[in-house]
Amino acid sequence: MKRLLSISFMILLVCACMIVGMDDLAAQCPMCKMSAESNLEAGGTAGKGLNRGILYMFATPYLLVATLGILWYRNRIKQVDEFQEEPSI
Repeated sequence: MKRLLSISFMILLVCACMIVGMDDLAAQCPMCKMSAESNLEAGGTAGKGLNRGILYMFATPYLLVATLGILWYRNRIKQVDEFQEEPSI
């Protein structure tokens, strides 16, 4: 239980760091940045959508890996518990 709490705390800490640094993550390659800036100067909103799209693509692999890790961890704990509960002959 103590280990699960420490893992949960670490995940929350990483998420908090990502949220705090969100302004630094809103950047693009030079060509995309130039295109977005010119669009915003002309009164468009493509730049805001471009930043959100980049953040979405940035977060998706991490969420998938975290989900797979949590599922693996839960199954591993179940296997250990079932092994310990089996009566010895």
